[in-house]
Amino acid sequence: LIGVEGVTKIWLVRHADCYQSMTDRTDPPLSELGRDQAALLAGRMGQVELAAVYSSPYQRAMETAKAISYDVRVDDRLVEMALVVNDDGTLDFREPPSDVIERMTAVVDEIVTSHPGQRVVAVSHGAAIMAYLTDVLHLEPGHLRMYPYYTSISVVRALGDRRMVGALGDVAHLE
Repeated sequence: LIGVEGVTKIWLVRHADCYQSMTDRTDPPLSELGRDQAALLAGRMGQVELAAVYSSPYQRAMETAKAISYDVRVDDRLVEMALVVNDDGTLDFREPPSDVIERMTAVVDEIVTSHPGQRVVAVSHGAAIMAYLTDVLHLEPGHLRMYPYYTSISVVRALGDRRMVGALGDVAHLE
């Protein structure tokens, strides 16, 4: 789906860093590092035409999205996979991957319908993005052994009901 007329490009972006010097564990704002990352991302996004910017309602995602555009469309389905971070740093997932895939697929499908042939940014979260990409790649949940870095861009190209991953975890703007 590269060079094909009418393809919608969805740039799935993981929010910028919020964990350096974090004090609010429920909905932390971006850290100083995160604000710098978001500014670099915004510089990159300023070089391309965007039809729309969507975001999870979480503060870290909204701040990242607003660095790109003042006109941000909030969609609750872009939230992170429900999970608990244990004291030892391990994760307990509280939401089945199939549920995450279902809601992420629904929001991407609506974006494709609303913005045919255009480029759209959707700012979301690491585990939610990975669950969706795993599905697009026809892999079993947990079989894609990578985790997107802060402000990384993973591109999904869509035409009709076809989906193709065009890029995974691109962070060229941070280099």
